[in-house]
Amino acid sequence: MKLAKFVTALAAVFGASLAVAQSQPAVIFDMGGKFDKSFNEAAYQGAEQWKKETQKPYLEFEISNATQREQAMRRMAERNASPIVGVGFSQGSAMEKVAKEFPKLNFTVIDFVIGLPNVESVVFREQEGSFLVGMMAAMASKSGKVGFVGGMDVPLIRKFQCGYEQGAKYANPKVEVLANMTGTTPTAWNDPARGGELAKAQFAKGVDVVFAAAGGTGVGVYQATKDAGKLAIGVDSNQNHLHPGTMLTSMVKRVDVAVLNSFKQHKPGVTSLGLKEGGVDYALDQHNAKLVTADMKAKVDAAKADIINGKIKVIDYMAGNACK
Repeated sequence: MKLAKFVTALAAVFGASLAVAQSQPAVIFDMGGKFDKSFNEAAYQGAEQWKKETQKPYLEFEISNATQREQAMRRMAERNASPIVGVGFSQGSAMEKVAKEFPKLNFTVIDFVIGLPNVESVVFREQEGSFLVGMMAAMASKSGKVGFVGGMDVPLIRKFQCGYEQGAKYANPKVEVLANMTGTTPTAWNDPARGGELAKAQFAKGVDVVFAAAGGTGVGVYQATKDAGKLAIGVDSNQNHLHPGTMLTSMVKRVDVAVLNSFKQHKPGVTSLGLKEGGVDYALDQHNAKLVTADMKAKVDAAKADIINGKIKVIDYMAGNACK
């Protein structure tokens, strides 16, 4: 009888081990899709890097409407996927609900904080990277007017805007910053036509450098910028290659690293990534090298070092501080 119980217990242990071994990581992309050339695509690149390194598959799903978030997350959990990565703050409430229902599985949310023992919350100090590209915009501008086009009007995007304005004014106290948001619903992340219209309106007011933090909508901003012979700044992914000679730089947000790290080793709690951790930065490569002067690079790198060592303190809009 004792032997039978032992065998049963042993089978249970091996069964549990097998379930763990068979579990796959999963990523749920949000509105805009995994090929938005920006935020979601950065997450996709991280998942693909993991696949390349491990030669293992992962599960994925692209959200096309808000009602799918919780359904997709629960479906992944029912398939024993772990960790399940939700790309974007919009997936926060759905993940919090599903993560409570599946306490033995691991979850990771990007740009949102969930206080559960099986959830890793990855947030970025976007204001630090935005400060640097704001400096570059002000230094490259000939008109003294720079622009910002945001996607959905939410605190996270105001955080980008606030950092950008601080950096621009740090480089040129007299600079004028014009800003517009694309909309107040998730469709604002994938409206290139509207993005182009907003950029053109800013150009008509004298703006000659524009920073887009708008997901897929940014593609329209960059095209309008190229057509007008102005300069644009990309976001999240390195977008310098989209229109070489027009893209001054990109504010890189390493969502790819966040996804890769989570797939490799899930760490419950809050992970904050900024300049110091290599979580945000500005992009310099062969596509924009001719646009970034040695003086510009030296000043931006000096400011980067000062932000890391605490000499420059960049206001975080989401911390409840006024942007000035």
